[in-house]
Amino acid sequence: MITKEMIYQKTPQQITALLYEAGLNQFESAQAFLKEGRLVEANRSMQKINDILERLGAGINYEAGIIADQLDAVYNYIADAVIQANLQKDAAKLREAENLFQMLSDAWNEALKTATAKAPVKRKQNVYEQHVIVEDQPTNTLETGK
Repeated sequence: MITKEMIYQKTPQQITALLYEAGLNQFESAQAFLKEGRLVEANRSMQKINDILERLGAGINYEAGIIADQLDAVYNYIADAVIQANLQKDAAKLREAENLFQMLSDAWNEALKTATAKAPVKRKQNVYEQHVIVEDQPTNTLETGK
């Protein structure tokens, strides 16, 4: 469970890694639900995958040039494949989308490790803070009765 406090302590790069992790978990759930014939749950998982893809797309820095446009195109391709898999209840198409998503996740995590080894990343406001889904958790504060 990710809390708001945890999100605010993460760098944009770490939040992206968390989104990839959450996406992979949803792909795994969707595949399992499809296999079990639990189509409503599979649908929910695939909708969450596309929500995560939308959030990843919102975090793209388009000033980075052509690579940003290409990444956006890959996210859109994966989202379309997930929609088609959902409509057709097609596990093979979902697996294809998952494989692409996994490659992006692996590349991101490798780049993150390399960048972290070179220089620590400074924390700044990011676009994800406006779009991330978190559940409110009670804070560990003590009421004084005032």
